[in-house]
Amino acid sequence: MFSLSQRFQTISNTAITVGVVIIAFIVSTSWIQLYFHDAFHNAASIANIKPKLNMRTSRYYGSTNGKPKENIKVNFDLETDLSSLFNWNTKQIFVYLTAEYNNTKQTTSNEITFWDKIITNPNDAILNLTNVKSKYNVWDVSENLSGKDLNFKLNWNIQPWVGPLINGHADGDIVLSIPKKKKKPAKKENEA
Repeated sequence: MFSLSQRFQTISNTAITVGVVIIAFIVSTSWIQLYFHDAFHNAASIANIKPKLNMRTSRYYGSTNGKPKENIKVNFDLETDLSSLFNWNTKQIFVYLTAEYNNTKQTTSNEITFWDKIITNPNDAILNLTNVKSKYNVWDVSENLSGKDLNFKLNWNIQPWVGPLINGHADGDIVLSIPKKKKKPAKKENEA
């Protein structure tokens, strides 16, 4: 007959197999539900986002060797409805506002985060924010950000109870140009 260890191995292998099949069923049905409800396109559209720029030069945030750097903080209005991203397998949704810009020294683009929020309830997924200040000060590797175009985008990340994370972004990007700073005229020496 079978020994106790063989019986334990058979039972645990069967339990693991059944568990994996149940997890695969849960993941596939939640993805199908999101796909057929067209949650990826309809729910995450930006109705209104108006960033207001607040730029300052600082020797403390992001500076190296005491050289001043330009820091940016934005105020923005945001209206969007993310409630259709929730289903029975959604634990929470992580929403974040980013801006992408091209660096003049590099050929790659940079993406920076200004604001984020964790939504755990579908009733809280309808965002109607007015004049919200960004959470984070942002600076570039170079000394200044003036003269660059920021492409704002609202991103979301569905964190399910079971299964992989689902990433996406809202339709309707907003572009904001950072004005170039005017150079101060050189001081003239007083003639005696």
